[in-house]
Amino acid sequence: MQNTQLSKLLSYALRHRPDELGLTLDAQGWVPVTDLLTALQTRDARISLSQLQAVVASNDKKRFAFSEDGQLLRASQGHSVEVDLGLEPVVPPAALYHGTATRFVASILAEGLRPGSRQHVHLSPDRATAEAVGRRHGKPAILLVAAGAMHEAGIPFYQSANGVWLTAAVPPRYLQPELPESI
Repeated sequence: MQNTQLSKLLSYALRHRPDELGLTLDAQGWVPVTDLLTALQTRDARISLSQLQAVVASNDKKRFAFSEDGQLLRASQGHSVEVDLGLEPVVPPAALYHGTATRFVASILAEGLRPGSRQHVHLSPDRATAEAVGRRHGKPAILLVAAGAMHEAGIPFYQSANGVWLTAAVPPRYLQPELPESI
């Protein structure tokens, strides 16, 4: 199994449907590595511990994290199943970014950003990351998020292990379309 395919399977199992592989996540989203390796075999993804470690280490988005003792694995964020990642609220930078497709901008500006099936809205610390995220959904559009003002208004922010900023929702008044850098 290719690393990209395995990464997608891990995302699906650890973020959305652990039950489909016969896995049970604990309250913080962790699963024993031995259980995961056994479950992957049922999907014809026979991989060794060292292969799993390599996939986790090489994932460019750092979507997964091992526990300190290396016995457990979880997704860093993006869950549609309920988990408590144990993240403490932190002060965000004044501005964060959200990448999306241009076809969604009008509705987002009218309704704000909502997590949809996930637990949090995902925000990027820089424009380039947001643009890459938006490109995955079509012609990219970038929204500037007034994170500092949101924080001052009492809206909590969290930062996942891989640097993604998380919040429950972003009301429309805190959003502004970002002009392309070429203008």
